[in-house]
Amino acid sequence: MKMQTNFLCALTLFISASFGMLHAQNNNANTEFGIKGGFNMSNLYNDDADDENILYGFNAGVYATLPVSDFVAIQPEILFTTKGAKLEYNNALLSGNAKFRLNYIEVPLLVRVNITKNFNVHAGGYASYLVSSKVSGDGDIFFNENIDTDDLNKFDAGVSAGLGFDFNPISIGLRYNYGLTTIGKERTTVAGTTYTFPDAKNSSLSLYLSYKLN
Repeated sequence: MKMQTNFLCALTLFISASFGMLHAQNNNANTEFGIKGGFNMSNLYNDDADDENILYGFNAGVYATLPVSDFVAIQPEILFTTKGAKLEYNNALLSGNAKFRLNYIEVPLLVRVNITKNFNVHAGGYASYLVSSKVSGDGDIFFNENIDTDDLNKFDAGVSAGLGFDFNPISIGLRYNYGLTTIGKERTTVAGTTYTFPDAKNSSLSLYLSYKLN
């Protein structure tokens, strides 16, 4: 996803530049516990991926913010999140779309830097466990089938980066997740080449809303 890759690069540079501002800030990081949820735009990427295969979904769960200094905190989360991709087809014989959905329990572990009391940037990694998957189609051909998770990699991992705006007790933010593991398992080796299907990785951009409980 070109838009999301550019967002990740720009955000990484912004996080590095922001450390120069922190000497003037005090007590911006506080202990928090809360709930959160939001809207996902996900895709599966490989060398040929583009923004046309976006699948819309959601995320929901809980989070904690644990300060390690006046402006830096560790933020673990536990989320249920949907990922996957959508393929549209339209030719002389058939038209419609197919949706490949992947549902995960995801555990991000982030370093959160509070630039001010109302603005933060965060980055880190995530690990996910696949709990269910399905493929469905609408149009000239209708289908809705569950996929055996044993046929896919159940564990996914990647890197995350984002930014947030805090309006106590509500916060809003934007985060990009970039997967580092393939969705499919390695398949039969033919003529010395091992094939993986689907030979793609997760990519998602999330807009979230959180509510502090303490």
